[in-house]
This record gives sequence, C-alpha cells and structure tokens, in this order.
Amino acid sequence: MKGRAAALAAATALTAVLGLAPPAHSAPPPVPPLPSRMADTGGGTQLITAEAARTDSTTGTLTWWERRRGGWRAAGSAPARFGAKGLTEGRTREQGTNTTPTGLYALPYAFGNDAAPAGARTPYREVTPDSWWCEDNASRSYNRWVEGLPSDCAAKESEHLADYPVQYSRALVIAFNYTRPVHGRGAGIFLHVDGRGATAGCVSVPASAMSAVLTWLRPSARPHIAIGTRSGPTAITRY
Repeated sequence: MKGRAAALAAATALTAVLGLAPPAHSAPPPVPPLPSRMADTGGGTQLITAEAARTDSTTGTLTWWERRRGGWRAAGSAPARFGAKGLTEGRTREQGTNTTPTGLYALPYAFGNDAAPAGARTPYREVTPDSWWCEDNASRSYNRWVEGLPSDCAAKESEHLADYPVQYSRALVIAFNYTRPVHGRGAGIFLHVDGRGATAGCVSVPASAMSAVLTWLRPSARPHIAIGTRSGPTAITRY
C-alpha cells in the first residue's frame, strides 16, 4: 500500500513539474428536445407530444412545446393516459381495439360540455343535448360531429357527447382518420379530461392540464399532436 501511494505521489509531482493537466472527463453533449429529434412536427410553431414507454403502456407523458428563435422549449407537461390495450400504429389500427393510434395529427377544433376556458383562441363547440359523434361504419357521417343522429347512424355505434360530462368537459379533436375517413379504422379519437382509468383509444390528461393546453393553443401556430413510444417501430421520433 505504501509503495502504491508513493508511486501515485511521484506521478502527481511529475505531472506538476511538466505542467501537464490531469485528463479531463468531457461531459456528454446535451440531448436535444424531443421535437428536434422528430422526423416531422407539422410545420408549425406549437406541438403537443404524447409519449408512452412501450406499445403496451397505458400511461405516459403529455408535453406541449413552442418553437422560439429556432429552438423548441417545453411550455408545460402532465401525466397522460392511453388506450386500455396500449398504442398501435395509426395507419393499420382497427376500430374497437381500445388502442391509441400513433402518428402525427392536426387538431381541427375543441369542444366540451363546459364553456371554453378564458383566453382560449382555438375554435370551440359547446355540447348540446343533440350532439353526437357518429362512429357507425355504415354511415356517411362516420367520424364526424352531428347535431341529431342521421337516420343511417345507429346510436349504439356512436357517442352521445353529453353522456360524458367529465371526460368531455373539455376536449380537442385529434384528426386521426378524419380528413378522408377509412371505415373500420376508428373514430372519435380525442385529447380529453381523465376519467376513472385508461381510455378506449383517446389520450387523456387531468382537467387542469386540458384547460392549460386550450388556453395555450394558437391556431395561427398550426399546432399538431404527435403520439408514440420512446423507441421501436412506433417511436415518436419517427413521426
């Protein structure tokens, strides 16, 4: 032990005499924020990410981001819930599987049984007793809000929005299978307020987070939502 200590002291002294600095351990480079690592963010300056650990996860994190001076910064975050059967690739999702579709989607408008929070700027529709979301695959109104059920849209295949005063107190439409709906792919995918547990395929967050997101959103910023996992074929960075 004495010999080892002496050798160490001699090496230290020699380093000092020769003016050599001890080897420095360089810190790893900082990890860029999540939106900077994504393939696409929708082209706007606002983005919401809903990230789960794995496809079988029913919980994860929702973060809302804003791009300023060329860089993305988190504006807020909250715990999120996903489908009871986890997440699945949105392009191949099937209706009725209780899975949340992964992918990058627009956010056309918000709605709710409650009024929009003060300061909200995104388009907002208040639920009435006649408000339904048609999810009947046989209907021409598939995956659309309707005021009064059309004759070709069965009530048992659809959601009466007023029946969900908590979950749909405030919500955002996620434009999954929305622009050109593929029947059988899925309908009624929203970002909404938490219920008692996992969702039927939506993304849910605490009521306070839902209000914060709606107040923060600006249509002029072309906001989108990206849903995915930390890694693998459905990694959020792929979207």
